[in-house]
Amino acid sequence: MIKIRIKENNNKIEEISIIGHAMYDDFGKDIVCSSVSSIVITTVNAIERIDKDSISYTELPFNLKKEKDNEITNVLLINMIDLLKELQEQYPKNITFL
Repeated sequence: MIKIRIKENNNKIEEISIIGHAMYDDFGKDIVCSSVSSIVITTVNAIERIDKDSISYTELPFNLKKEKDNEITNVLLINMIDLLKELQEQYPKNITFL
């Protein structure tokens, strides 16, 4: 199961951690893992194009920390979380928010 943890402060996202495997299918064939990866990579790339100093992250396990508080980064992170929640609604046995 993919486990997503969101740390907030004053209703603003400070940190996002994602660990695990969806176990929907074999590695390399898992559409749930692929979807999570696509959502996260697209968001990180967009944030870095706008302001590469606004976040820091590690890939395995995925851990993102917001380094600067700006509106665009906040909107992109909220959008990422919304997309992950929609995916979780479709695959509740494979993704959970802690």
